Amino acid sequence: MITVDKVIEKINNGEFDEAYRHIHTIQNSGLEDDIFVLAEKLSEMGFLEQAYQLYEQLLAVHPDEGELLLSLAEILIELDREDEALDLVKKVKKDDPVYPSALLLEADLYALTGMEEVAYNKLKEAKKIMPDEPLVDFALGEQCYMQGSFLEAIECFESVLKTEDEVAGISINQRIAESYSNMGKFEEALPYYDKSLKQKTELHTLFQYGLTAFQAGQYQTAVDKLTELKQLDHEYHSLYLYLASAYEQLNDYKNAYEVVKEGIKQDEFNKELYFKAGKMSMKLQKEEQAISYFRQAIALDPGYLEANITLAKLFIAKEMYEDCIETIESVQEFGENDPQFAWLLAQCYHGLEEYDKARSCYEEAYETYKENTDFLLDYGYFSLEEGNRAITLEIFKTLLESDPWNEEYLSVIEQLEN
Repeated sequence: MITVDKVIEKINNGEFDEAYRHIHTIQNSGLEDDIFVLAEKLSEMGFLEQAYQLYEQLLAVHPDEGELLLSLAEILIELDREDEALDLVKKVKKDDPVYPSALLLEADLYALTGMEEVAYNKLKEAKKIMPDEPLVDFALGEQCYMQGSFLEAIECFESVLKTEDEVAGISINQRIAESYSNMGKFEEALPYYDKSLKQKTELHTLFQYGLTAFQAGQYQTAVDKLTELKQLDHEYHSLYLYLASAYEQLNDYKNAYEVVKEGIKQDEFNKELYFKAGKMSMKLQKEEQAISYFRQAIALDPGYLEANITLAKLFIAKEMYEDCIETIESVQEFGENDPQFAWLLAQCYHGLEEYDKARSCYEEAYETYKENTDFLLDYGYFSLEEGNRAITLEIFKTLLESDPWNEEYLSVIEQLEN
């Protein structure tokens, strides 16, 4: 007698022709229990077409059997035939014991097609039928999480957590942590990340823990977690920028610099790492290295505004005015512009004693920075140096309005009025 075990044995031995002959024998036997068990086994082993035929044969005899409808629907989903699967799931009747399972599967299918609200409603219906079922709470929590309804997602996941720490390989504590983090409640998220990692060390969770600690202003915790991640997987590229930034916040510029250099070795085309290396070089008073790193960042992205502006300011500080002008003109050639460019160019031309060009740039920048104290002081002293009494007086009177007892402003005004 041909048995289900015999079919499985033949498959495991690679005797597929024999296995298929045995499948047909059982299929033609009319023994529904054997046919159903064989269909289950074949489906589990990935023989979906053969399993589908067996389930379909049984469904022809029992057209309203919910378990058969769901089994066929699940195979159709595996075969990327979601529309047909949805049609089958909809046939499961409300009084069928598997109806709540049908609602969960139907919700998945609607979510796949982008019908998030319909999926949510199906899950709420399942929740009414089975209010204490962790799988329903988990599915509803996942749907809320994906829709960005994080508060409701947390409520669902907290219900799951009463009986389960993990569902379908997903840590419930991690989901709660990420929900809080997505809401900007970083401190509330941290204990859940900690619990999740105590259950299982997972690289993504460790990274998110470090990132969330950084966002919460707990920089030493961020350093600890991201360093642990680096030790576990030094090729986890995303960690380096945040680890360096955490060290920076702790004023540990040396370690920040070393970390970002490690990051560049792992991810040599990441412009932000070169930019961070340049900033840390400046903190360590390694200005030539800083220039080199900024230039490498700009080589990767010529329109990288922040890097171009920072480099331009460094050139001005070092009185390398021609290099500054060249930097600004280069980024402008790539279609990028910024109001700071006019002010920076004004300082450069002033330093090069090209006063007409400097004056023109100051006048252009004035429209943007007429309420900026640093700019007004710069422009004011340039005008004073040029002997332009009217503009200088106007600028310093504007400055005096924001700081009426400033002796420097009063002195310049008095000098001009006398």
